Amino acid sequence: MKLFRRGKRIEAPVTAAAQGTASGLFPAVNSYTPLVLCQNTLYKSLMEAVPIINAAVHKIIRLTGGFTVETGSNACDKALAEFLSDIPCDSGERSIYSFLDTYFEQLLIYGTAVGEMLTDEYGNIRYLYNARPDDVSLLRDPNDFSRILVCRADAVPTPVKHQERILFTALDAEPGSLYGTSVLYGLPFVSSVLLKIFEATKSNWDRVGNVRFAVTYKPDGEALSKSFAKERAELIASEWSEAMKSGSVKDFVAVGDVDIKVIGADNQIPDSEIPVREMLEQIVAKLGIPPFLLGLSWSTTETMSKVETDVLTTELWHYRRHLTPVIERICSTFLRNSGSSLKPNVVWDDITLQDEVENARASLYSAQAKALEKEEKTCLLYTSPSPRDVEES
Repeated sequence: MKLFRRGKRIEAPVTAAAQGTASGLFPAVNSYTPLVLCQNTLYKSLMEAVPIINAAVHKIIRLTGGFTVETGSNACDKALAEFLSDIPCDSGERSIYSFLDTYFEQLLIYGTAVGEMLTDEYGNIRYLYNARPDDVSLLRDPNDFSRILVCRADAVPTPVKHQERILFTALDAEPGSLYGTSVLYGLPFVSSVLLKIFEATKSNWDRVGNVRFAVTYKPDGEALSKSFAKERAELIASEWSEAMKSGSVKDFVAVGDVDIKVIGADNQIPDSEIPVREMLEQIVAKLGIPPFLLGLSWSTTETMSKVETDVLTTELWHYRRHLTPVIERICSTFLRNSGSSLKPNVVWDDITLQDEVENARASLYSAQAKALEKEEKTCLLYTSPSPRDVEES
C-alpha cells in the first residue's frame, strides 16, 4: 500500500517553530527561534535561501560514489545488476542510483528518509517510491519496543499495511527519538544572520549604487524671481526628469542658482567580507565540506587540504554505513523472490579524493617498515645466546 494517496494529499500536523512576525524573502529562516524543534519547511527554505548549503548537500551526494553488489554467483550477480539498473523510480527515472539520490537527499536535509518497495501480485519489486517527509510519521510498536512503525500522517496515525516493504533510515537520531537529525541542524541562526547581511547589502546598493540626484533651485533676492519660484521649480523638475530618462543622454541647462548633488555620494557601503566569511566558516564547518570544493578561495596550505580531504573521506564512509542496509534490503528482497538464498554484499567504489601518488608512497613506506621489522627480528634470533652458552658462562 502506497504511503501517498492519489488525488488526496495528506498534510502532517504543523507545530509552530517561531513566535512573532516573519519578514524578508524567506520568513521560515528569518523567524527561526533557537532551541525550538525545526520543521521541514525551515530546512527546505535554507536550501533555497543559501546556495552554498544547497551546493554542499548535493556535493556530498555525488562524492559518496557508486557501488556494486556481489553474491558469489555470476548468474545472480548479472541478474541483480540488470534489476538495479532498470528498476523504475520517481520522476520517470530508472535505476536504484536515482532512487538513492533522492533518498539520500531527504536523509541529509530532514534527518529521516522513508521509501517503499512497490510490488506486483507475485511479490516482485516493480517500483521504488520516495515518500514525502510530511506524508509520514513514526510510531514505536507497542508489542515490540525495538520495532518502528511507519504511518500515514493523518490526524490519527495509521501504520502502513506492509511494513516489510518499507525502507527507513534515521541519521544520528537523538536518544529516545525516532526521527533523525538533519545535517542542517544548527544552521538556521547563522543563515538568518547571513541573509540579513545580503539584504542590507542589496538595500545599500539600491540607495547608493543606483545614483539619485538632489536638484535645488535657490531664487535670488529679486521680487520677480520670488513670485515665480514655484513655476520655475516645476519647470526645472520637468526638464530634469526628461534629461535623466533611461536609454538617453541629454544635457541639462538651467538659469539661476541651481545646485545638483548626488544623494549618498558621501557615504560608504559597509564592508561585508569579514562577517560574511565568518558565517560561511560556520556553515562549512557544520557540513564538513572543504572550502575549495565549494569554490571558496580561502588561503590554505597543501597539508591542510590533505587533512580536510581525510576528514571528508571519513564523513562519506559514515553516510555509506547508513545507506548500505537500504541497498541490502532491496537486493535481498529481489533475490528471495527469485528463489535464491544468497546474501548480497555491497562493495562501494573507492573514494578518489586522495592523490594516487601519496597513496602509493604511503604503501611503500608501510612495506619498508614491515621489511625492517622482519629483518630486525631475524637479527635478534641469530644473535641471541643459546641455553648451553648461558650455562657454560
